[in-house]
Amino acid sequence: MFSKEKTIMEEDRVRFICKRTVVSTRSVEPGRLYHFSVLDHVMEPNQIRLVYYYKTSKTREPGEITKKLRESLAYTLNCYPIITGRLVKETDGKEEKEDVILRWKVKSNDAGMRMVEARAAGSVEEWLRSVTREEELKLVHWEDMYHLHYYWSTFNVQVTEFESGGLAIGLSCSHLLADPVCAMMFMRAWADLTLSRSMMAPPLFHPLPPRRFANDGLISNNQLLSQYIKSCSLMVSPSNVAEDHMVTVTLLFPDPLVRAGENESAISTFEILAGLFWICVSRAKGKRNELMDMSLCLDVRKLLRLDQSYFGNCMVYHKVPYSKPVKTKDRLLLFHAVEEIQNITKRLDYDTVMDLIEWLSSNNGAISNGSDLVCTNLENMSHPRPMMFEEDLVLRHMSCYVKGPVAGGGQVIVLPSPSGKGPKSRVVMISLPQREMTKVVEDELLLSFSPVILMKNTK
Repeated sequence: MFSKEKTIMEEDRVRFICKRTVVSTRSVEPGRLYHFSVLDHVMEPNQIRLVYYYKTSKTREPGEITKKLRESLAYTLNCYPIITGRLVKETDGKEEKEDVILRWKVKSNDAGMRMVEARAAGSVEEWLRSVTREEELKLVHWEDMYHLHYYWSTFNVQVTEFESGGLAIGLSCSHLLADPVCAMMFMRAWADLTLSRSMMAPPLFHPLPPRRFANDGLISNNQLLSQYIKSCSLMVSPSNVAEDHMVTVTLLFPDPLVRAGENESAISTFEILAGLFWICVSRAKGKRNELMDMSLCLDVRKLLRLDQSYFGNCMVYHKVPYSKPVKTKDRLLLFHAVEEIQNITKRLDYDTVMDLIEWLSSNNGAISNGSDLVCTNLENMSHPRPMMFEEDLVLRHMSCYVKGPVAGGGQVIVLPSPSGKGPKSRVVMISLPQREMTKVVEDELLLSFSPVILMKNTK
């Protein structure tokens, strides 16, 4: 079932044991091609990295839980042939004269998924109290493609057992295949199958909604489309913020709506938090009479009438304009910022997104957010059932990173809070340069929301 082990070097607090290839237990249809959507193609230069931390009350032999997870992963992959296949480049059917466009596709061939096994010193609780951003990313295995695309695994998983108790499961994947929603749903499917031997929500592989041939033209004043047209025309390059200068802080907000004095159901928790960090990060970057450029990253599965289990990219990046005066009191400024964010989210509808999809169908390019702050909404990824691989493995913490040109000049990711913290509470991961982060966490407006520091990945 698995390939020969490959020993890897030891580095810092993490000791790498081996790298394997896990294949599905059931053979797939050989040679089948999985085509990417236009929303997949614009995310090609980016990658996603997730880390799930689990504490345990049971003492196990080294490698015991890793072996069980490796075996259940093989069964999980039966439902994910797109993950176990390999990338190939073929024409997209437009072979008119010299206008031949080569597009990535996945060829089903049972090549499997990379899995790295590792050990870490101490306990998971000790790790969470002292880990830096650079160390945390070592819990997520990633390999660049280079030129061997037919060998390269688009998804990687790393299982790290802590010598004094606990477990970390890291997942990395190319953003070409999936968005953070897909990546999190894969982890839940794997956990469900490991715990109960059944998958509650298997993935759905199908195209985006078909083109509207009766549509006479694109919607006028479509700000979402205008932003993508501008972004795709730029040369895609890494963010102008060096990764080695970035730090990450994770905060728990007990109830942002109450702290903001807004109990109206029309205002979402995400909109309050997006407005809050829009202001605080703008001030940390030296903005005085204006707010910095910010893009919202929003899941549009529901808008496109797709099931939540749809597998593929279905999140869009929408820039938020701000035209009101900034010289005002904090609370009033926050109200104006939230109002602008609401205006964007309310105007986002089926036709607006379909305009974008149809334009991308005839144009090539990858999106880059330059120096924008990117605020991603993943608050709807909460679930009534805790994500458990075993009864005694309790989810302690989860981290999410998006790396690449789409990441902009800083990231804010709004996540559901751990169970038992209240339905309105949220966890927020902020990634910024060290100097700016210091100013953000000391901002009086932020402190007025009484956030609790869950993890501070700084030196």
